[in-house]
Amino acid sequence: MMRTAIVALILAAGTAAAVAAAVSSPWWWPAAALLVPLGLLGAADLLQRRHSVLRNYPVLGHARFLLERIRPEVQQYFVERNYDGRPFDRDVRTLVYERAKGTDAEQPYGTERDVYRTGYEYLVPSMAPRPVPETPPRVRVGGPDCDRPYDMALLNVSAMSFGSLSANAVLALNGGAAAGGFAHDTGEGGLSEYHLRPGGDLIWEIGTGYFGCRTRDGDFDPGEFAAKAAHDHVKCVSLKLSQGAKPGIGGVLPGPKVNAEIAKVRDVPEGRTVISPPYHRAFSTPRELVRFLARMRELSGGKPTGFKLCVGSRRQFLAVCKAMLEEGTTPDFIVVDGGEGGTGAAPMEFADHVGAPLTEGLLTVHNALVGTGLRDRVRIGASGKIATGTDLVKRLVQGADYGNAARAMMFAVGCIQAQRCHTNTCPTGVTTQDPRRARALDVRDKTPRVRRFQEATVASALQIMAAMGVTDPAELRPHMLRRRIDPYTERSYAELYEWLGPGQLLAEPPRDWAADWKAADPDRFTV
Repeated sequence: MMRTAIVALILAAGTAAAVAAAVSSPWWWPAAALLVPLGLLGAADLLQRRHSVLRNYPVLGHARFLLERIRPEVQQYFVERNYDGRPFDRDVRTLVYERAKGTDAEQPYGTERDVYRTGYEYLVPSMAPRPVPETPPRVRVGGPDCDRPYDMALLNVSAMSFGSLSANAVLALNGGAAAGGFAHDTGEGGLSEYHLRPGGDLIWEIGTGYFGCRTRDGDFDPGEFAAKAAHDHVKCVSLKLSQGAKPGIGGVLPGPKVNAEIAKVRDVPEGRTVISPPYHRAFSTPRELVRFLARMRELSGGKPTGFKLCVGSRRQFLAVCKAMLEEGTTPDFIVVDGGEGGTGAAPMEFADHVGAPLTEGLLTVHNALVGTGLRDRVRIGASGKIATGTDLVKRLVQGADYGNAARAMMFAVGCIQAQRCHTNTCPTGVTTQDPRRARALDVRDKTPRVRRFQEATVASALQIMAAMGVTDPAELRPHMLRRRIDPYTERSYAELYEWLGPGQLLAEPPRDWAADWKAADPDRFTV
């Protein structure tokens, strides 16, 4: 009522008395403090030309931008169901959190999944289950050319670089690996003190930028590589050809994130944007790739050496296999990264539509190595959305020898899937170089969570395998995993996919593989 009277007085007459009466009212200054800024904002909205919504709906249009900004949080916490969130649903995230904390991760009242949905998969239990092994099996990595083989755990920390991750996140991950006896892949961002200080086993990954072992011109520096690869904590060395999030393109680390510490680790100038090219300078053909891997192994003192890729052309991978046969040497391991991988920020088109998903990638690599008679010399790692014991067992059935996890390990150290990894504003301190944000991640608290998550997930995988009637991953077979292909029909992986026999490509390639095998050229990456 008072405000109405004030407005009436002002509009009724322009006399000094009326204005004085309005100004003297106790409501005047609060109203002015609110209305004047809103008026200025409305005027600015009407005059600006960038946002059509604001020109038509001044002031009120800002609500649209506010709602858009908080939409991911509203979606995650209030809209999505337990089983349909992306990239990881709430059930999976909760499972990882509970296992990392060491609390009960069991679910009452049955599954929420639609078991008749096309694409639903399940593992086949046995009528004669086996006892769960007391000690988890390990995988010996190291072929005939390797002098210092390494026994790999069934689940390890996948490639994530210092720079992409905060120092505290790297310390927690490596500390967990040291406590749990599993390996930690450094990612392509170089070998930092945070990887080395806790004492965990390392897989040192070298990418197209050769960070940590590069010349001033950006070429591979064999002397620096040999010196760092000799470190006791470095158990394997890996060459990154491509990654699942963005196969075929390089990476960019903006200049503001390249502080003195990151510049030193990566051998790059401080404060300048760092570009990883999409291709390697050290080789350009399958044969040169195989020779370069052999050189890396020699420079490392005979440690297991391999490469990582997101599979694309089967013909190109077969060309690499032909080069292995002709050169008489093989990598000790190959890590297959699925197109569903995602710790590296990438253009949406690449993340959604480029690169084979992990299932098809694994099947291609496994069958190609079997068909060329090389499978017993090369171990296969699987990387791409492995977060549960079920995920791990499925990948072992599909041809992997062990698994790597990245985002699940991030959950273990506190990631909440805010999806701000590339903005330097991670709310939990996992993927940021902002000291204030990074301090939120307490290394002493998160280190044991990494160990507990890995230990519980491997234990779950062993329990599932025991229920299937096997005690060793080598006993798993394709018929033990089944997929529903329509509401009325299901098939096993043995029926859905073609599985090559040892040396079959060398003797008589099956019709589906014959054209690719014939066209594969060890001296050219033919599409």
